[in-house]
Amino acid sequence: MWDLSSPLISLWINRFYIYMGFAFGISLWICVQIVIKKQDRNSQEKSVSKRTRDLMTNDHSSLEKKEIFVSGVKIFYGSQTGTAKGFATILAEAVTSLDLPVAIIDLKEYDPDDHLVEEVTSKNVCVFLVATYTDGRPTESAEWFCKWLEEASSDFRFGKTYLKGMRYAVFGLGNSAYASYFNKVGKNIDKWLWMLGAHRVMTRGEGDCDVVRSKHGSIEADFRAWKTKFIYRLQALCKGEKKKSCGGNCKKGKCESNQHGSEETEPGSHTPDDLHPRDTEEEEPGENTSEEEFGTEDHQGLNSVVDVEDLGKIMDRVKKEKKEKEQQEEKTSLFRSTGKNEDGERRAMITPALREALTKQGYQLIGSHSGVKLCRWTKSMLRGRGGCYKHTFYGIESHRCMETTPSLACANKCVFCWRHHTNPVGTEWRWKMDQPEVILKEAMENHQNMIKQFKGVPGVQAERFEEGMTVKHCALSLVGEPIMYPEINRFLKLLHHCKISSFLVTNAQFPMEIRNLKPVTQLYVSVDASTKDSLKKIDRPLFKDFWQRFLDSLKALAAKQQRTVYRLTLVKAWNVDELQAYAQLVSLGNPDFIEVKGVTYCGESSASSLTMANVPWHEEVVRFVRELVELIPDYEISCEHEHSNCLLIAHKKFKIDGEWWTWIDYNRFQELIQEYEDSGGSKTFSAKDYVAKTPHWALFGANERGFDPKDTRYQRKNRAKDISGC
Repeated sequence: MWDLSSPLISLWINRFYIYMGFAFGISLWICVQIVIKKQDRNSQEKSVSKRTRDLMTNDHSSLEKKEIFVSGVKIFYGSQTGTAKGFATILAEAVTSLDLPVAIIDLKEYDPDDHLVEEVTSKNVCVFLVATYTDGRPTESAEWFCKWLEEASSDFRFGKTYLKGMRYAVFGLGNSAYASYFNKVGKNIDKWLWMLGAHRVMTRGEGDCDVVRSKHGSIEADFRAWKTKFIYRLQALCKGEKKKSCGGNCKKGKCESNQHGSEETEPGSHTPDDLHPRDTEEEEPGENTSEEEFGTEDHQGLNSVVDVEDLGKIMDRVKKEKKEKEQQEEKTSLFRSTGKNEDGERRAMITPALREALTKQGYQLIGSHSGVKLCRWTKSMLRGRGGCYKHTFYGIESHRCMETTPSLACANKCVFCWRHHTNPVGTEWRWKMDQPEVILKEAMENHQNMIKQFKGVPGVQAERFEEGMTVKHCALSLVGEPIMYPEINRFLKLLHHCKISSFLVTNAQFPMEIRNLKPVTQLYVSVDASTKDSLKKIDRPLFKDFWQRFLDSLKALAAKQQRTVYRLTLVKAWNVDELQAYAQLVSLGNPDFIEVKGVTYCGESSASSLTMANVPWHEEVVRFVRELVELIPDYEISCEHEHSNCLLIAHKKFKIDGEWWTWIDYNRFQELIQEYEDSGGSKTFSAKDYVAKTPHWALFGANERGFDPKDTRYQRKNRAKDISGC
């Protein structure tokens, strides 16, 4: 046993404790150091990770594309003396100082049909600097652009959203000494762009050549003032700034305070001249805006503030308008009951209001009851972009076809009416009557004048332009009921005397007139439905005995020796399921041809409940035609025009030796009709006497789908499928 009290043992024990304490301390220190090192390493890793994330975030944000609110500015000018062109150059220099791409474009060299819709998604701002002649006409360089824009704004195929997304500004050049025409072109371009859905970024500018009346002392000073505002507005657009809100204290764009700037003026610059009913973000185009406000400088909206002393004048005007309206209603009632005005004379069919409405739609009105209009297919073929389905089916040269009518009145109010029933209606002729010689002469002159406007237009083929100046075909299918015109036979005779073929369309409500009709190149009857109920629903005829008149018209057609056609317009969910009934009607009229076409949607209208849902797809039309042909054994499908959503069913007598002869020998027809006239009507002829062979590309099943390979198919961008046709 160890003696623990021994000094030696005590010494070793003490040393042992000292050694163990030292070892424990070293171990404890090592553990602490390990923990500290680990914490430092974690801290460093966290620090590095944070710096890395920050660096990566910064790098990512630098790589992100900065949102672009304005990609560039396009400056269009229409100039005659060079003033507008000079202003365009000055404005371009100012825009360039903002580091924005800028292009200067002469409207004479610009094709809106091809390129204007591209501005919807381009994020460009389009500026129009346009001059007005003292008589209100545009300069020669801007004439085509204005014509196209005017027609597009009133054409249902374009619609109110066609240019939605496009941004524009307008500066007009004019002379206020001619007050009624002052800056008319600029005002019109502003109006038409807005009607197509484009968005104006600032108030229209007006330069005045009359230094006495000029707002800033000269037209140059007027432009500089407007240019300054435009550059200011452009800077704001580039930053993505939108106009300031009125805080909910405004009604439809009528600011209660001048503290808030509109999108189209500088902040604080709201003046009676600048404030416009559509210069507000709250108001959508057309929501509370009339077209008349564009041409009336002193126009006041219904929400305008009126001084008490002016209230009496306003009430007097309201009473006067009410009295005039009552007088007009009395005259209308008198005319409807007697067909004559208060003086006992027959009244003109075209009233001032009707003239204004139809003129806006592009009609050239003739006399008191006729009109002519340039078909879109005429324009298309002038530019080598293909003709209408009548070119495919019958060989018509669309660029030489005149679309007209000697009677704007109609006995139906069809749901698919192209003009939303702006034309008059009636069951008999009760108006003044113009002579057929006058109608034809003015129709041809107006048609030629409209063709002349295409001279120099981009894409127009010189050869076809020259050919288009000579009318070769006449489509009496514009609007209304041409067979109502009492002198229709004389009118047709004049056409044939001028070597013009005749294509007449009637709505099958005038059987006696069909029987009395002299030979025409091709006679159409609209067969819009096959049952009494569906015909009443679709055509909405005025005659009470409309169904019997309809059947009698088809029987009258069967007695004709020249070419006859049923025109079937398919309205989905309304008349596409009446196959057996259609087959019975075919046996009643025994037509040479049956055109089956999908209905054309004419836009929203209080006059019609038709929607895009009623428009059948081309495949649906093909299926309908196939099923119909199975029920009429004497007929086959012969031709197709996919672009118009239309097919042609032809009687088998036009299939000679296994080949279709649906086209027309127009020269031979003119010879035959001349022999008929010379013989006093005794020498008759039939449809087979003036046939021509149908080309392969026009046949049903061909790869071309009815498009003439001589032309180039053009697809309009950002547009719904266009299935319309004349």
